[in-house]
Amino acid sequence: MKMDQKVSFITGGTKGIGAALAIELARRGSDVAINGRVADEQAQAVQSSIEALGRRCIIVAADVSDAAAAGRGVDSVVSLLGRLDVLVHSAGQVVRGSLLEASEETWYRTFDIHVHAVFHLCRAAVPFMRGQGEGAILLIGSAAGLRGYQGAIAYSVAKGALPQFARSLARELADYNIRVNCVSPGVTRTRLQEYLTAAQVKNNIDNRIPLHREGKAEDVAKLMGTLICNDLITGENVAIDGGMSMRMV
Repeated sequence: MKMDQKVSFITGGTKGIGAALAIELARRGSDVAINGRVADEQAQAVQSSIEALGRRCIIVAADVSDAAAAGRGVDSVVSLLGRLDVLVHSAGQVVRGSLLEASEETWYRTFDIHVHAVFHLCRAAVPFMRGQGEGAILLIGSAAGLRGYQGAIAYSVAKGALPQFARSLARELADYNIRVNCVSPGVTRTRLQEYLTAAQVKNNIDNRIPLHREGKAEDVAKLMGTLICNDLITGENVAIDGGMSMRMV
């Protein structure tokens, strides 16, 4: 898929990996709709960066974990930008708590954000993509979903669902020339990692990541751009974690 004259909708596109991807796809020629819960200064800064590249950009303020809001968001993109070629669900947050610590509210809310939102968004977006004869859907999992993450059971299980969601949906949509993939980042220096202490960062680099360095949002965005543009890749989950998910100890 060439990005020229295409339209991409990125949830969580106002910051972190989502923002980096929004700018990456704009560089490749796509117009972009970015989603956050509010159209704040961060969202406006990303919008300005995309427009400086000569591409159109709109901000879709919505909580996409709500089915109606997700549907309205997709409709807004098509109405204002004319089509929808790429859907990326980047919205999310690290939710901490063990089995005995996490509340039921935390458990369900985590699945709303990371899993149910994907269901709602895809149901809204796929009819437009089928009508156009092609499309690309990309989900963001996590190394925590591949190996588990102590002290964050809801987050780990929810993120672990996304590669299987991508595989299942890829089979459903292959006949319509719609590709579905997932990426699973490891430790990536974004706002989601701000809670880490200096000692935890050092432990990650020294002992958990074989390449001994953290990722950057731009690293993940470049990989995501490749998965979106390569017409022969579907149903895959690609870890981008410096080798962390392959460690056995």
